[in-house]
Amino acid sequence: MEDGAARAMEERGVPERSLLRIATLLHATREMYAARGTRVGEVLQQHARALIFEMLPAEDCAIFLYDGGGAEWPAVVDQAVGEKRPVLGESELAVPLQVRDGVAGAIWLKRTVPFGEPEFELAAAIAQIASVALENAFHLEWLQSEVKRLEQDLGVGHELLGDSAPMAELRGAIARVAPTEATVLVTGESGTGKELVARAVHRHSRRAAKPFAAINCAALTETLLESELFGHEKGAFTGAVEQKRGKLEAANGGTVFLDEIGEMPIALQAKLLRVLQQREVERVGGTKAIPLDFRLVAATNRNLEEAARKGTFRQDLYYRLNVVALRTPPLRKRPNDILPLAHHFVARYGAKCARKIAGIAPEARALLRAYEWPGNVRELENAIERAVVLGCDGMIRAEDLPEALRESRGAAAAEGSGLLQDAVNAAKRAAVESAFAKVGDRHEEAARLLGVHPNYLYRLMRNMGMRGD
Repeated sequence: MEDGAARAMEERGVPERSLLRIATLLHATREMYAARGTRVGEVLQQHARALIFEMLPAEDCAIFLYDGGGAEWPAVVDQAVGEKRPVLGESELAVPLQVRDGVAGAIWLKRTVPFGEPEFELAAAIAQIASVALENAFHLEWLQSEVKRLEQDLGVGHELLGDSAPMAELRGAIARVAPTEATVLVTGESGTGKELVARAVHRHSRRAAKPFAAINCAALTETLLESELFGHEKGAFTGAVEQKRGKLEAANGGTVFLDEIGEMPIALQAKLLRVLQQREVERVGGTKAIPLDFRLVAATNRNLEEAARKGTFRQDLYYRLNVVALRTPPLRKRPNDILPLAHHFVARYGAKCARKIAGIAPEARALLRAYEWPGNVRELENAIERAVVLGCDGMIRAEDLPEALRESRGAAAAEGSGLLQDAVNAAKRAAVESAFAKVGDRHEEAARLLGVHPNYLYRLMRNMGMRGD
């Protein structure tokens, strides 16, 4: 494809240096991800803008990509992206950047003098070459994420994926504390991977070959939780038909992980404190003290220090637990980790569902990056699993993602700034509503009446917060 575009440019007398620069653009995909934190769009702008200005004199030029931003695109760009074809206006020109069978964005040019047909064809050829570079960059990103995932599987932070500074700091802290015998308190919001941290601490400790016992303190009643932790003797209470060892006893020599420890009843907090101090336990209904050797890792999404001040959590137990504190960062504080995590979950659930997923489409990538993720990594994992299960082809697309993600992007785009933007949005909304009023719920008929492609109408309605799917 790029060879044919190059021949077309040679026939039009395009300078040799421009052809060399096009080749540079095509082979510069590695640079797009060499600099940490640099987005594809930024590097593509640097490589392509000067080239386009040189070959197609224009007064203004831009490359619009799905990058999670909320900026309003020119109408001609929206049309080119929605209809997946070049669009030539009176003084504007837009050519879509097509990646596989999707659209990643568009090249936009504007000048006072109208563009001619030769310039129109030349812009389309440049867009073809830029699309190849963009597709290669996306594929390289996926390969790099796979390499990092495999590397991390072999070292500290198995499944604690991400290159962000908070995650690097967390992995470093785990590497330092794991070989010790210190009690660890893991704090952080729900869904941030606190149990993964606990398992990483155990896996890289001297107790790694011994049991890892996990129990959720919020999932059981006080009586059941006491029995789960400390065990019971036969006949200790109704239903105790045989002797049972508790999790603390069963994990002797290993690690005990108490999740949601902030939800533990006060009475059990006192018993747990005694076990930690004496390193021995008595089963419920028993009289014999059983010596214990275990390491404790606890986790909570509550502020235990504040709870201790209010008297809802024992202060002495809090000090006993808070020897080493590790905090898991929320996903919104490490946005550059969203796509690597998404690729990881695509690979995992693609294998489980026996589906070959080639990657994540540009608009879906933009939705993932723009969303706030109140449920953190757990919510992202669930969203990707849903997309893999419900997807219809080899790409994760915007329509495969949960409605909450799509509606949040539409609501953000609908928040126009200024009177002019408000008037434009109101006019668009009125036109769409009028079309549907005339044709009922027939989407394709409404698109035909408006003179736009049905896919463009879907996108327009999502951007304005209207129910378009």
